Amino acid sequence: MVRLARAEKRFGRGSADERAALDGVSIELATGEFAVIIGSNGAGKSTLLNVIAGSEPLDSGSVEIDGSDVTRWPQHRRARLVARVLQDPRLGTLSALTVEENLALAEMRAGGAGFSRALTRERRARFEQALGPFGLGLETRLATRAGVLSGGQRQVLALAMAVIAPPRVLLLDEHCAALDPKAAELVMAATLRAVSERKLTTLMVTHNMQHAIRYGNRLMMMDAGRLLLDAAGAEKADLTVESLVERFHVANDKMLLA
Repeated sequence: MVRLARAEKRFGRGSADERAALDGVSIELATGEFAVIIGSNGAGKSTLLNVIAGSEPLDSGSVEIDGSDVTRWPQHRRARLVARVLQDPRLGTLSALTVEENLALAEMRAGGAGFSRALTRERRARFEQALGPFGLGLETRLATRAGVLSGGQRQVLALAMAVIAPPRVLLLDEHCAALDPKAAELVMAATLRAVSERKLTTLMVTHNMQHAIRYGNRLMMMDAGRLLLDAAGAEKADLTVESLVERFHVANDKMLLA
């Protein structure tokens, strides 16, 4: 479960360029819920993920994960609860390390074994088992350096690292945006499998309206730090790209008139 209550975050406070990245946002996600967030550049989408991950402190409001108030927790402490996959595959993996070494570091982050003990025969077998279902053959390339993998393979490795020790919350920050269409579909298929099998509470930011409509059980739209739309169930199932654009304009007009 993830709960944000009256989350406020402003940049450039007190200057002529001050803007609200989060303007009193309140959101609650049940355990296992998969929510997709869309919005224009500067809408507050990545800031929302940052305050959950702990890389940006809130100005006011609170963040709660599984009943614990983590608002004041530093990022490294939240790393045992929150995992994140970024847009650039190079940011989620270390080029000079092998596939298995990257996975071992991910386990360390989640409070697992130390690095020297992680690369045992038993753990290599478990890494192979974890990578196999992703369908890209990474289970046979444990000794390959991440830097020579394709973008899709490297992003799947980043995803495997994020879920090797299942987090309480998985944050996906436009994790398919830098990939070609074929690789993006492979990564999304791997994402859906991981989320479903592990019943992960997931927040995915995307600019792809088709992905927003097709994936997840909940769709949120943000603009200027505010939540304009929160659709689930039948309401989400009935959305099309055209109706989503129309809903954005209607909600934005209402916000301007408020």
